[in-house]
Amino acid sequence: MKGLKGAKSVKGGTLTVATCQFAVGASIKENAENICGFLHQAKEARAEIVHFSECALSGYAGTDFGALDDYDWPLLERQTRKIMLLAGRLGLWVVLGSTHPLTEPHKPHNCLYLIDAGGRIADRYDKRFGTPGDLEYYTPGDRFVTFTLNGVNCALLVCFDLRFPELYRELYKLGVQCVFQSFYNARQEGPSVHTHIMRQTMQCHAATNFLWVSMANSSAYYSPYPSCFIQPDGVIAGQLTDNEPGMLVSTVDLTREFYDPMKYFRDLAIAGRLTNGPGPLDDPRSRNVTEL
Repeated sequence: MKGLKGAKSVKGGTLTVATCQFAVGASIKENAENICGFLHQAKEARAEIVHFSECALSGYAGTDFGALDDYDWPLLERQTRKIMLLAGRLGLWVVLGSTHPLTEPHKPHNCLYLIDAGGRIADRYDKRFGTPGDLEYYTPGDRFVTFTLNGVNCALLVCFDLRFPELYRELYKLGVQCVFQSFYNARQEGPSVHTHIMRQTMQCHAATNFLWVSMANSSAYYSPYPSCFIQPDGVIAGQLTDNEPGMLVSTVDLTREFYDPMKYFRDLAIAGRLTNGPGPLDDPRSRNVTEL
């Protein structure tokens, strides 16, 4: 299959990532103040790209507030432009969780704006898989967003996309090396299945597709897991404190070597050959599966 062989052949390249979490809420202005504060912190920490959670600026419909009928779209646009201006002034790339309005009667996208270091929107990723609750408020997207920064091939995903391993396989085929995935698992009653499965599933995606992952979540109480940064071997290299605002600075380093037992066979499996044996075996003892 074209594009598979050597998909991770790019050598070199480092990228300093600031993964941020705070208690996202219904107030666009308060969310924006938190975001701008983290941008200043990220600049001081010499980060190059700053990653925020799902709906970090807009708030999350169905959780932070109800219907979007009376939503203040002009305020959201003004605050978005303020963040873009600051990103340009500081020379930072930003992955900003928000909501993107569509033409009525279509529901908006749950999105990630990719803001470049010049303060411009370079692209926008729209959450491809919505939960049943999401579908009451949002329209799913249908395209990947990939970009290259400092020689690192990157992509964007959102929350429930986690449950679809096919997405990560496609990103691997596209040569992606680092995924910025934004989540909103917060304002819950307490520990849940998300506590035990979300980071673990992301660790699996990282290891099986040899990806670096920045995983940003809201810290609004109660959040069942904190934001974290995962290596291509699936190891969590760092994580923030549960239910507290914070920023985690990590480095993607393509020169580092990691344990990858699938290295020689991953492309084989993706191409549809689900064994690394020599092919059809002409041996009656192999074909006879009911006798010792």
